[in-house]
Order: sequence, then C-alpha cells, then structure tokens
Amino acid sequence: MSKKKKIVLAYSGGLDTSVLLSWIKDKHDAEMIAFCADIGQEDELKGLKQKAMKTGASKLYVDDLQAEFARDFIFPMMQASAIYEGQYYLGTSIARPLIAKRMVEIARKEGATAIAHGATGKGNDQVRFELTCAALAPDLEIIAPWRNEAFRKDFPGRAEMIAYCADNKIPVEASAKKPYSSDRNLLHISYEAGILEDPWMDAFHPSNKAMFKLSVSPEDAPNKPEYVELEFRQGDCVAVNGKKLDPLGVMRTLNKLGGRHGVGRVDMVENRFVGMKSRGVYETPGGTILHFAHRQIESLTMDREVMHLRDSLVPRYATLVYNGFWYAPERLALQALITESQRNVTGTVRVKLYKGSVYVAGRKSARSLYNPHIATMEADPTKAYNQDDATGFIRLNGLRLRVNSKVNGVANLSKTAR
Repeated sequence: MSKKKKIVLAYSGGLDTSVLLSWIKDKHDAEMIAFCADIGQEDELKGLKQKAMKTGASKLYVDDLQAEFARDFIFPMMQASAIYEGQYYLGTSIARPLIAKRMVEIARKEGATAIAHGATGKGNDQVRFELTCAALAPDLEIIAPWRNEAFRKDFPGRAEMIAYCADNKIPVEASAKKPYSSDRNLLHISYEAGILEDPWMDAFHPSNKAMFKLSVSPEDAPNKPEYVELEFRQGDCVAVNGKKLDPLGVMRTLNKLGGRHGVGRVDMVENRFVGMKSRGVYETPGGTILHFAHRQIESLTMDREVMHLRDSLVPRYATLVYNGFWYAPERLALQALITESQRNVTGTVRVKLYKGSVYVAGRKSARSLYNPHIATMEADPTKAYNQDDATGFIRLNGLRLRVNSKVNGVANLSKTAR
C-alpha cells in the first residue's frame, strides 16, 4: 500500500483553519499535521490539541517561538526603524516568515511533501508564506484552498464557515455577533474584515471597547504619566527601568507598560501588495515605545550621513517585510548595512507615557555626538566652529542657484506656489 500524502497546515484553531483542516484532508485524502507557532497568542492556544484532533489532524505541533521571534525578527526590524506607510509596525508581516520557516522544518522532519495555509487569495499573507517557502524549500507543494474555486463555492463567506463549525461542534471565537478577524502575536494584535470594512466606522468609539485586548483606550488610561527608561546597546534594548532583559522580556514588559497607558493604537487604510486597499486596526503598545525610544538614542549617537542613508532605505526595507521578502538577498544585504549603522547606538532613553502618547523625557550616552559646547548659542570654548566659515559654506552651496538664475532667469514664485 502506498503511504498517504502528508501535509503540514499552518493552524491557529480559529475559524478559517478549523474549516481548512477538515476540507483539505477530505479533498487530498491526506494525513494532516497541524502546526501552531506560539508567538505570543497567550490564552488563544488553550484547548488547541483537542480541537485539532477532533477536526482530523493526526498530530499537532505547538512550538514556542517567542524568544526567536523577538530576537531574530522583531529586534532586527526595530533596528531598521521599519514602519510601513508611516503607520503600520508590521506585526503580522514579520511573523509570517518565522511561521513558514518552522513549517518547512516540520515538513522535512515528518516527510511531508506539501504545506498548506489559510491565507485568502486577496491578502498579503499568502505571498509571505509562499515567498518564504520559495527561498527555503522550493520543492514543497503549496496548498492554498482560498485560491481553489471549489472551496470558495463551499464557503463563499464567513457566515457559512461559522455555520460549518457550529454544525460540527468546533468551538471558534468568531461568531455572527463578532464578525471581524484578529491576529495576535508578541508585537501586536491586528483587526480587519467584517464591521471594519467601512472606513467611516470609528473603531475606537467606546461602543467597540470590548474588541481591544492589549491596551486601554487613551480616555481610560491613568491621569498620571509614567516614566520609563530603556537602555540600548548597539541598537538593541537590553534593559527596562534598570532591569536587564532579553528581547522577549523587553517586549513583554513594554507591552504591559504601553497597554496600561493606551499607547500604540492605529487605524489605517493600507496598500496591500496584491493591489487593493485594506482597512486595518492595530494595537502595538510595546513596539511603539521601542521604536520611538530607539529613534531617540539614534538621534544622539548616529552620524548624520549614516542616519540619512539608513532613513532613505526605511521605506524599501519596510516594503520588503510587508511584501514577504524577509529571506530575499536584498533584505539580507540591507540588514548588514543596518547592523553596521547600529555600532554606536548605545545609551539610555527616558520616555513619558501618557494618555495614548509617548514623549521623550531625556537621553544620555557615553557615545553621544552631541556637544553642548559646539551647539551653544554662547561663545564656544572649544573653538571647534568658526561662524565666519559659514559665509563661504553658504556661498559655495548657492553657486549653482546663482548660475541657474543668470542663465534661466529668476524663479517665478507665484507659478511655483500654484
């Protein structure tokens, strides 16, 4: 007898993957090996094994990847100051390459020939999973039911999936009364779909308070600010309020602090890689604090031209992460440059958390490039800067403007303004 085909499924126990596990098993007559990456979902992992086995899995892997996630994915991305389209801290995006990497490892261990995921044919996650596999295991088959017309015919919407789970006594958090999708990990929680598809709907209205899990609303945050000190060494946060912590400990601590003060809520309409616009709501309390504090210590310790070069690459880096190119050679090359840029980013930042915002309250570093004697408006005792030199500096920088004006005429400011 020939052995059954083995398929590794990215499994969360939520609505989509609960349906997918059973459907794929039947359609492919395969042995289903479910895999759930523990990357900070916390109580969402309770009862997962019983649910997976009841739905048809032969085995369930639940691997605690939180330390790896913080150390090898979140922290390198924070060094890059990566934010997609100026608002999104890439919480879901950065988790997918780690999940896919572990799926490949399990597939090799179990002798599976395919991996499957529940990402929809309209979203970004399908790309992220599959580009990771293309880089790490191009021989593995990819099964993506949402791109299968038969699957979409069986389940044209969430209502049919919810009904299927109810009929088969598969407990899921989604319901007709809570028709939105959420994704939680150590860096954030994202919310999308359902009631959030109307961009005019106010996601942060008090009536939607129950939706949020990581943070209180700024209105409900304490009336007294809280001060927090973050210590950095070569671009990585290594201590919070004087307590030495590993990257996982940093993220857990900052999530609690930020969540208590309503920090890190974002509601945005973003541009998906597949071409459409999508509305997403995010809670990223710890990541928001870390990103802000990291930028503050950089302002003190990073050379101007190095900073400007790195900053010019931030949109490219963020887009690579968002689009799923974590293992692409260009991202790895960028990371090498970023690592070099962080060589002297060492020191301490004090921030103030208050009513949903983060404010800088102090910065210090033994590697500070800021010299108050040079920057002072008073007489410079070091004589490092001669104000007379500014005359030639300005004249040389204005040379091309003067030449252009003589050749082409004085710029018409009124036309420029229009």
